Amino acid sequence: MLSKILGGLVGAQAADHTDKVGGASGALLGVVAATVLRRASLPLLIALTAGGYLLKKQSDKEEAKKPAPARKRAAKPRTARAKPAAT
Repeated sequence: MLSKILGGLVGAQAADHTDKVGGASGALLGVVAATVLRRASLPLLIALTAGGYLLKKQSDKEEAKKPAPARKRAAKPRTARAKPAAT
């Protein structure tokens, strides 16, 4: 019971950091994740961890390929120029 409550809280907090998952659905995902992790075997947990790592690595690689957004250059302040001295 406590694991479902904690899983729901953690899932809701994780959902706050993403745009695609809301608070209630994040809490539901947290409860489901806690249940799956409790019933999963060690090889399955290792495979899930390795898959998550590889997915993150691939995502970072694809993000690095994207060109950086162009930054606007700050306009130089205009200063009054002195007129050349007459000779």
